[in-house]
Amino acid sequence: MPIRNFQELIDKVKGGRKRTVALVEAHDEHALQAVIHAGDIVNAILVGSKEKIAPVLTSLGKNPADYEIVEPEGDTHPSVCAAGLIHAGRADFLMKGKLMTGDMLKGVLKPESGLRKGGLMSHIQLTEMPKYPKLLAVTDGGMVTYPDLEQKKQIVENAVGFFHSLGYIRPHVAALCAIEKVNPKMPETVDAAALKELSEKGVFGDCYIEGPISYDLAMVPQLSPVKGYSSPVTGDFDILLVPEITAGNILGKCLVYTAGGRMAGLVLGCKVPIVLTSRGSSADEKYFSLALGAGCV
Repeated sequence: MPIRNFQELIDKVKGGRKRTVALVEAHDEHALQAVIHAGDIVNAILVGSKEKIAPVLTSLGKNPADYEIVEPEGDTHPSVCAAGLIHAGRADFLMKGKLMTGDMLKGVLKPESGLRKGGLMSHIQLTEMPKYPKLLAVTDGGMVTYPDLEQKKQIVENAVGFFHSLGYIRPHVAALCAIEKVNPKMPETVDAAALKELSEKGVFGDCYIEGPISYDLAMVPQLSPVKGYSSPVTGDFDILLVPEITAGNILGKCLVYTAGGRMAGLVLGCKVPIVLTSRGSSADEKYFSLALGAGCV
């Protein structure tokens, strides 16, 4: 059965083997709060300097002796150290701590980390909406800035594979644009039509891509006859593919801060998911993101 809301996700995680997250550069108060808050669904290995991590744990009312802390040897990048825990079977997925996202990903991409799959890494946001019957994904509003058609193909592949891991047999993907017709002066509409054609040929496996399609048509099926648009899946999309990062970033934040959604986010495209929570993320968002990471490995 597909995971349709965060409670079902948490129930799934609690019903299986408790997964372990490796928190990279763990001397970050917000990240430590996240793993502490999610202690009922995940175990944590803290990667980094004991001298830096212990005081933060103490300030949060925790005994550092109760946590496993692994210090990178020599000049080993902390992400590479965390990757070693993945390969040793001691950890199942990663989370960013007190380091820049770019530095975290540079470490993940190092050949010695062994985490590359050979394709593009992309971000996905899952949102639980008050008036939408299932989880709704936005991709990519966090990593790939201005994707071309080839990059969009890989973003779709990452998202569809991720939804398959959540139990969705045939995810529905909306290739969002400002209009519903192909216009050569608007490259995103050309890409959207190409992606739909590729999906019809089975390039992405079991999924359905609609596009070009505007956000209102994707979400409100009653508008289809008004605008003369025909699609079998309007109002029933799982994944919203945005044309570029700005649109995705704005849409994702609108769904949360204006429409009252609750979100979780991951970086996809590696051998394991990577949790990257914002310092401004709520406790729920951090909790759901860790549950998401645990639920798809």
